[in-house]
Amino acid sequence: MHPAQPADVGALAARAREAVPRLGPVRLVCVDGAAGSGKSTLAAALAACLGHGCAVAHLDDLYEGWSGLAGVWDRVEAQLLAPLAQGAPARYQRYDWLAGAFAEWVDVPVPGVLVLEGCGSAPRAVDDRAVLRIFVEAPDDVRLARGLARDGESQRGHWLAWMREEAAEFAREGTRARADVVVDGTAPFG
Repeated sequence: MHPAQPADVGALAARAREAVPRLGPVRLVCVDGAAGSGKSTLAAALAACLGHGCAVAHLDDLYEGWSGLAGVWDRVEAQLLAPLAQGAPARYQRYDWLAGAFAEWVDVPVPGVLVLEGCGSAPRAVDDRAVLRIFVEAPDDVRLARGLARDGESQRGHWLAWMREEAAEFAREGTRARADVVVDGTAPFG
């Protein structure tokens, strides 16, 4: 089992940049981990380091609300990965959390690197196509506090249910054990 380590964003970006594409012409980097662990922050830092030619897709835009973890992968495959594997632009329908429904379509030109970020972004189904699988972790109390600070105390029930659902997902998929790198989401990303 990999010990969690502080993220060296430059080294992770170099590893992605130097990898041979495995999703058609695209180098797929999956940033997985539990809600509130720091995945979005790491994905943004990676994208900034990679610069032009990098796109980021957030699974928060593809989940069908709080119950969306179970069905998200079909949308990821159909709307993002399948077209990109063919060298074609992708597009996905963004979920509007306030409206509680899918909304506009988001175009994704064929990038050199696609950072796919979110809980469930690195299932076994992506192993042969990802050039880098990163698992970000943080203690449950830290994650819950971060989530409630962002979403409000009224979302506590949703957060607790999601935490149980994601734990089952990670156990079923062996996500942490299959990761190429395990990152400490409480340490600064350097």
